[in-house]
Amino acid sequence: MGASLLLRLSGLAAVALLGACAADRDPVMSDPSFYQKLTTVDAKVDAGMAASMISGYRANNGLTAVTVDPTLMQMAEEQARAMAARDKLDHSVSREFNDRLRAKGYNASAAAENISAGYHTLAEAFSGWRDSPPHRKNMLLNGATKMGIAAVQAPKSKFKVYWALIIAAPGGRRG
Repeated sequence: MGASLLLRLSGLAAVALLGACAADRDPVMSDPSFYQKLTTVDAKVDAGMAASMISGYRANNGLTAVTVDPTLMQMAEEQARAMAARDKLDHSVSREFNDRLRAKGYNASAAAENISAGYHTLAEAFSGWRDSPPHRKNMLLNGATKMGIAAVQAPKSKFKVYWALIIAAPGGRRG
């Protein structure tokens, strides 16, 4: 066997070996969580990443950061589930937002809710809200320090995923 042929064969073997190594990697695990597709039943939105993205956006606009709040997480999950179950994008699909806050005993001086459907990743949902004046206003709620977020799959829906984001400034008196 000639040296030239041996060199070519060893080069091909190295390329094949590298290709096999790359194929062993899980491409979903290598992507940041904000690009994770949330269209499968077991997929969950990364609330910490959402808080980080929203906090960064708020900081760029001179506002305080938000952290994940368990009660708001539960409320967002319930709202997204209700919309997915009815295949209906509506703030009052189960009951009015302020009524839901009161029912949970959540005391907030200010609170806002973003809902949406059809975004398959956190990055898409965030971009959609950022580019919509009323949703942007909610994300930039003055004094807010807490948030909850949920994405619920609706496989039979044309939207595939329903979203709810709740942002609040705890304290004060709600009327």
